[in-house]
Amino acid sequence: MKVLIADDDPIPRRLVEAALQQAGYEPVVAVNGEHALRILSEPNSPRLVVLDWEMPRLDGLSVCRALRAGRQEPYVYVLLLTSNDSPDAVVEGLDAGADDYVTKPCNLNELRARLRAAVRVLTLQDQLIAARETSREQAMRDALTGLLNRAAVLDALQQECSRTDRIGGSFGVIMVDVDHFKAINDTYGHLVGDGVLREVASRLRTTLRTYDSIGRFGGEEFLVIAPGCGAIGARELAERLRHAVGDAPVSYSGRSLAVTISLGVSAGAGSPARDALLRGADEALYAAKSNGRNRAMSAA
Repeated sequence: MKVLIADDDPIPRRLVEAALQQAGYEPVVAVNGEHALRILSEPNSPRLVVLDWEMPRLDGLSVCRALRAGRQEPYVYVLLLTSNDSPDAVVEGLDAGADDYVTKPCNLNELRARLRAAVRVLTLQDQLIAARETSREQAMRDALTGLLNRAAVLDALQQECSRTDRIGGSFGVIMVDVDHFKAINDTYGHLVGDGVLREVASRLRTTLRTYDSIGRFGGEEFLVIAPGCGAIGARELAERLRHAVGDAPVSYSGRSLAVTISLGVSAGAGSPARDALLRGADEALYAAKSNGRNRAMSAA
């Protein structure tokens, strides 16, 4: 793990640097407070900081305050070096944003022990963040298909509306429905129906571009958000999706089922068009189903 050592005095700085290298850390050196903040603003900057209180330009407390005023993830653990170990000074340092302190002259064994404790804190925080992100991801996913759920895909639609508000352009909205899905459930049972939905979802997802979004919109309905597509591009994408599902049978539990989809397509841009795009895609989907299914139709 990288450790930033910020101290304008070269002798104690080199002693700390050598001690940390011996303990297996990767020291990164700053010679004043401004230098320390520049390093901490860089990508992949150290998350452990050994910071001298008294430094030119910016002292250690100013660095702490600036650091805490900025990003909080990933967390940066600050260990303050100070020659003043009075209770008031310690409180001032901790209130400024330091996590721990070591008095000078520095006992190197104590410093290494406190850094080991800091590593444990950072490791625990990383685990908590990973668990939070996993929970957040799961909350956005449909349990059956693994696609975005309804709320998440509508959020993706709103984000695309906001993006085109800022930079212009257009995007496509494609509503997809599995043809005669009720008959599949009634004939073969819900387990087979679930398997069909998973396979259809997989074929749709793998046919889309990496920056497209797709979610399960209803029981057997899916919603696709296609950035950068006008009416023609969205219709072409819909045809690719239709062929991806319908050109090969779906095999499940020893059965080979012919499965097709109907698609409704609309295209536009901007937040005011959001509901109109959904309505247009839904009406086009209804028209595709009314005209024999297994087809893509565009909004009028």
